[in-house]
Formats: sequence, structure tokens, C-alpha cells
Amino acid sequence: MNLALVRPDVQEYLEEHLHSPIATFIFKGSPFPEITIQELAQQLEGKRRIKSKLPLWYETKGILFPPKVNIEQTSSQVTAQYKASLLKGESIIDITGGFGIDSYYFSKVIPNVTHVEVNEKISAFAKANFETLEATGITCITDHSIEYLSNQNLYFNTIYVDPGRRTDAKGKVFMLKDCLPNVPEHLDILLSKCTTLWIKTAPLLDIAAGLSELKNVSEIHIVAVKNEVKELLWCLKQENSQDVCVHTINIIGDKKDLTTFTLDTMLTAEATYEFPKSYLYEPNASLLKSGAFNWISNHYNIDKLQQNTQLYTSNKLISFPGRSFKINTILPYNKQFKKTLGIQKAHITTRNFGISVAELRKKFKISDGGDTYLFFTTLLDTKKVVLVCEKT
Repeated sequence: MNLALVRPDVQEYLEEHLHSPIATFIFKGSPFPEITIQELAQQLEGKRRIKSKLPLWYETKGILFPPKVNIEQTSSQVTAQYKASLLKGESIIDITGGFGIDSYYFSKVIPNVTHVEVNEKISAFAKANFETLEATGITCITDHSIEYLSNQNLYFNTIYVDPGRRTDAKGKVFMLKDCLPNVPEHLDILLSKCTTLWIKTAPLLDIAAGLSELKNVSEIHIVAVKNEVKELLWCLKQENSQDVCVHTINIIGDKKDLTTFTLDTMLTAEATYEFPKSYLYEPNASLLKSGAFNWISNHYNIDKLQQNTQLYTSNKLISFPGRSFKINTILPYNKQFKKTLGIQKAHITTRNFGISVAELRKKFKISDGGDTYLFFTTLLDTKKVVLVCEKT
């Protein structure tokens, strides 16, 4: 890491070229003899990439950015803050520290944070940025995570691990056993070194698959930002829990839409089914990811449209963790439906329909936008219909 990059004149030069085409920027070469154009370009690209993902890092002068792959793999500021809100105790070790976003926010609520990163260069970036951000209570260690824990006579309130999901042999992976470190293989070591173990996994990991690879799971947090699932968080204790508590959260700005239920309640719930009534409900992405389709029907006393159609209906409008609509018209899906509808613009969603939104837009020449919401779906009698709705 070239510390000359934090000099005020270098930072000012990068700021001046923040919106310059990267090819033009590289072609000009570096005006600083002690800094290569590649080093400058990495800083420029890094800052551009984190503008919305890490606003504090974007706005703070003197931040140093690692290669883009490390930025892509790091937590966002929003999800890191959420994770920090779950923590308790005096000490935490982040054994896959990376760029340090999670460790920084952990230090806001935990006085003693240990940041472990096997890549010496990435560790140096994180340490320099901790100093720039005036973070306190963070100790940076460059070492292999499992080896460090195994060789140290240390005990922490919490261990946090975000296993690497890119390997040389298999490329991008999702199963925990294929990630680095292999958490299932080293689970006993990890649990012996802490009171609580938090594991972050990819949003594509199936809940059932994760439960089959782990033990002593007490909580699962499904975290979505602006209705896009970003990560799954698994909380493990030393002793096996009687039941797993599932938390689904959708964060939009300062608003947090949180729904909580137990895994046993979810698995034993029974749904009711009915044809569309006055109102339509679409669960948010984190709730859909949980697979709690029958629980939603049972808990909110609303009906599913069909077993494989994750849309719900009721005659009376209720408060619901997702989008709610008033159903204005139900049209059979056929070649004449657009003529009957008489619109050129609408928002389109498909559920259990078999045709993509893009195909439907192309086929019926419907552009995106307006106040009309079209749900292409399948009902109890297996007939395909279009629900014409407006937002409540």
C-alpha cells in the first residue's frame, strides 16, 4: 500500500478527476513520480463504486480503496449497522475482516474488536482507514482465521465470520462447506472460543441447506435493503436451541420493516386459499426468502391465491409487510386483454405464471410506469389471469 496516496495534493487530484472517463484518466499517466497510474486508477474506481454502498467512506477524505473485488465482497454500510445493532458484550473477533466495514461498526457498540485478515495488503488498507475514520478499540491481525483462533488461548463474547464465496477450484460458491474458511468443518473450534457465533452467508443460500450444514442455530436474520435480499445472518450458541427464531427485515432509509416468527410455527402453519377478493398483498423480499408462505396466510388471516402463487388476498385492508393493492379488475389472460384494458403503460409483476416480465412487455407493447399495476398470475382453478390493481 502506497501511503503517498493520502497526501492532500494526491487526494485533490483524484477529486478533480472523479467523473473523468477512466480510460482518459489512465492515458494521461501519473503526475506523481512516486505513485503509478494503476494505483491512482484503483483509488478512483474504488471511490466511484462505494458512493451509495458506503457513503461514510465516500465522504471521508483520505480513505484508501483496495481492488474492486474486495469492495464488491464487503458489507454495505446499512447492513453493517444492522449487524452491529444485534451485538452484546465486551469483545468480538471478526475472523474474515476484509476491508473492515463490519469491524468499524462493531467498534461503535463493542469496546474490544479484533480484525483478522489473511491478506496483508487488505489488512493494511483496513488499518489505515480505521485511523482515518478515528475508530477506537480495533486491533488488526494478519493471519489465517482458524489458525489464529486455534493457536491463541483467547475467548470472545462473539465471533463473526463472513466466509469467502470465491474459490480457485470452484469459482463462486454458496454452500458453506465450499466457502473459505469451511465453517461446518471448524464449527466445534469456533463455538469453543465464544459465547455467540454469527455467520454471514450469501442471499442465495437455501435456508434448509444452511440448517443442514450447521448446528445450534438459534436465530436467522434475512436482511433486505430496498426490497433486495443482501445477506443471511445465522446466530449460533454453544447449546442447541429449542426452536429457531426467524427475523425478516427490509430496510428502506430510516424505516425497518421487521417480521419475526419461529421455525416450528412456520413449518406447522396451514394456509387458506381463495379467489381474488378486494385487496392483494405481495410479501417483501426478505419474507419471501424465508419460505413462510403458509405462515403468512395463517398469521395475517389472509388467503393465498394458489399453492405456488405467493400472493395473498382479503376483503378488508390490513397492515402488511410488503406491498398492498386494491384489485380493480380481473381479466382472463388472452390476446384480447390489452384491448380490454386500454392502456399503454403499467408496472408488471409475474407470480407463478411461466412468462417473464420482459416477454410480456414485448408481446403486448406495455412500457413501464404509470399508476396501474398488473399482476400476471395463476389462480386456484389453474387459470391464468391478469389482476389490474392500484396501490393502497
